[in-house]
Amino acid sequence: MICETTRRSCGVLIVVAAAAVAMLAALSCGVGPANAGGGVNGNAGRQQRQLKAGSGGGSSGGCSNLNLYEGSWVYDQAYPPYDSSSCPFIAKEFDCLKFGRPDRRYLQYRWQPGGGCNLPRYYMNGNNKKENLGGCRFEGEKFLRRMEGKKMMFVGDSLSMNQYESLLCMLHAAVSNSNITRQSQPYLSTATFQDYGVSIMLFTSHYLVDIEEQEIGRVLKLDSISDATSRLWRQMDFLVFNTWAWWYRTGPQKGWDYVQDGETISEDMDRMLAFKRALTTWAKWVEANVNAAKTTVFFQGASPSHYNGTEWGKPGLRDCSHETDPVLPPEASNLAVGGAVSLALQAQQDAIKSIHHPILFLNITGLSHLRKDGHPSSHSGLARLDCTHWCIAGVPDAWNQLLYTTILDQPSTPAPFF
Repeated sequence: MICETTRRSCGVLIVVAAAAVAMLAALSCGVGPANAGGGVNGNAGRQQRQLKAGSGGGSSGGCSNLNLYEGSWVYDQAYPPYDSSSCPFIAKEFDCLKFGRPDRRYLQYRWQPGGGCNLPRYYMNGNNKKENLGGCRFEGEKFLRRMEGKKMMFVGDSLSMNQYESLLCMLHAAVSNSNITRQSQPYLSTATFQDYGVSIMLFTSHYLVDIEEQEIGRVLKLDSISDATSRLWRQMDFLVFNTWAWWYRTGPQKGWDYVQDGETISEDMDRMLAFKRALTTWAKWVEANVNAAKTTVFFQGASPSHYNGTEWGKPGLRDCSHETDPVLPPEASNLAVGGAVSLALQAQQDAIKSIHHPILFLNITGLSHLRKDGHPSSHSGLARLDCTHWCIAGVPDAWNQLLYTTILDQPSTPAPFF
């Protein structure tokens, strides 16, 4: 059962803090290779080694923090893990089947880490029951029990919204008869699983630093995170930060009119420099405000878009239209993330290195780079081509399986990484 209420809040500044990179804890439930068909080799391992900041722990399941992201997209006829038509949380931007996407193969790839690791794996049978396919199931109810009484907040842009809605669909499929309430405020959405006291939240903050309405217009303040935002973030048990996709937007899609760097206000500045300034502000906020004994901090790596076929071995293509499969071998083994995204990842790494608190990095960039087939393209409720966001069900489900695995691998009581 789902109840929805809408509230209006007193003006809260648009804020966002900016990103960072570090180690992801190891997988706890891998028990050997899964039985499945053809794989799609990823180059995520190369990226992870380049981005490594700090060190991660081992795992009884035999999976290191490196090979969670070094692996293959495997075609699996039992996928997708849930029926998107039964999920009430999907925004029209991501509801590809509802808006006429004719193919289904993009739904049937799951991420398979290397080295014998298994991410959680299940599907819904004809009676809407989960069937165990070997390895370790994604058990939504187990996740909710582990999270009992806790609050998780995704903080970021529309890619955070992608991941937030995917997680809600995965949990709803597991406990569809549970009492779920929804609240919506400006910049804040909350779904509470009342039977478990678990709240999953989305705080929209494209840049992770403040945007302030002033007489001259909207001012992006690269060195500011408001007290109101800070108080809200500090209440969370889990914070999943993300920012990148909006930093190079121009014209009407740009989210600000002026940018303030220190005492200097200008109409624009070098965007990568602005991104780095915001990341520094975010890192300082984490350092000063996060109690590592209470709050676990994640950062979701940059999500790649697919508007240039050269990036996936098809020069001449200008978008993701008509793509129905991931990048296949042998091209996949040599496909590296480049351009501005690689610079963003380096900037995130530098910000993370400045933080003494442990940050868990969801390194989704490399594995998502292979999924040029996973975008809405022209099949969304928006009147534009979209090769930036992701269909639900789809690629964000793998992001959440990695998130789920990491959380379940943490100790039950507060510790340095929990």
